[in-house]
Amino acid sequence: MADYDGRHRLLALPIDDMTRFAPLILGLALLVAHPCPVRAEEGRAVAASAHAASTASTAAPAARPKAKARVTAKARPKGRVRARPTVKAKARAKARAKARIVRKRPVVKAATRRLAAAPRATKLAALKSSAVLILDPKSGAELYRKNADAVMPIASLTKLMTALVVLEAKQDMAQQLTVTGADVDRLKFSSSRLQVGTSLPRSAMLHIALMSSENRAASALGRHYPGGTAAFVAAMNAKARALGMRSTRYVEPTGLSSANVSTPADLARLVIAVEQHALIRRYSTDRSFTIRQGRLRTAYHNTNRLTANRSWRIRLQKTGYIWEAGRCMVLYASVKGRPTVMVFLDAQGKYARAADANSVRAWLASYRPPG
Repeated sequence: MADYDGRHRLLALPIDDMTRFAPLILGLALLVAHPCPVRAEEGRAVAASAHAASTASTAAPAARPKAKARVTAKARPKGRVRARPTVKAKARAKARAKARIVRKRPVVKAATRRLAAAPRATKLAALKSSAVLILDPKSGAELYRKNADAVMPIASLTKLMTALVVLEAKQDMAQQLTVTGADVDRLKFSSSRLQVGTSLPRSAMLHIALMSSENRAASALGRHYPGGTAAFVAAMNAKARALGMRSTRYVEPTGLSSANVSTPADLARLVIAVEQHALIRRYSTDRSFTIRQGRLRTAYHNTNRLTANRSWRIRLQKTGYIWEAGRCMVLYASVKGRPTVMVFLDAQGKYARAADANSVRAWLASYRPPG
């Protein structure tokens, strides 16, 4: 019955399983049909080999999903394990990076040259003067401007035109001029060390008018012009028109009146014109000059402290101040061997105009013109 029950269980298997276990069934059938020891042994051997074959055949499909899983895992970017770069790979990567830098370098250098060549107005944004013009007198090129066409009072910058009219009139520079009550300031009531009744040569009057901005001396120069002060002022305005100073107007020769007005652009024209006169260059840049008034000797000094600074190369200068005009200054100077005209109007603060001039000079020292 045991053999029967075993055969019965085998026959109860599904058709697919019976096909798979056919060799095993055949071996068992031989064992049952031939109970002799030799046949039984052969049956057991056949059954064992069949069982091993079936086990191998059934185990193979089970391994395939694992292989597929490995392939799938390799295909996933997140699960991929990056191999360490070899020495050659590192060398190639460095070479490619270096090549990219070399290709970009000329572009960076070209951009740097363009920035260095262009005027950097941001460096001059802190200037205290309300109106500024920086000009190359040789080419006429404007290097920097700020309200350069604004019409403003010019204070004692007026005296540059006073000096130009005196020299171009070719008057006798040795002629003695006497200070009178007509030369006393009754507009601003400013003080003066030049006493009424003092007589000086026209050259000395011009000297202290340019160097120390002596108002009584400038007034005496205008009053001793042929036709008097009115004719002198008319000559000043005529010369301004001849120089192309269209926005400039003079009403008196000292600059005490706020009605004496001009622009930085016009004043730059004036500076270029007066720089041609050696006497104006010398008188405006002298550090000191002494005159004799009776038994007294009076020492005058330059109103522009930059003339005492050896680092500056100033060919011509003039300062000016009244309340309406603020601190004013014009310069014809050489910066790194390059002639430059500087005009500063309405600087707020006693030392503001000198500070502005120093800032401009530092800017020009690092400035490279295009080309």
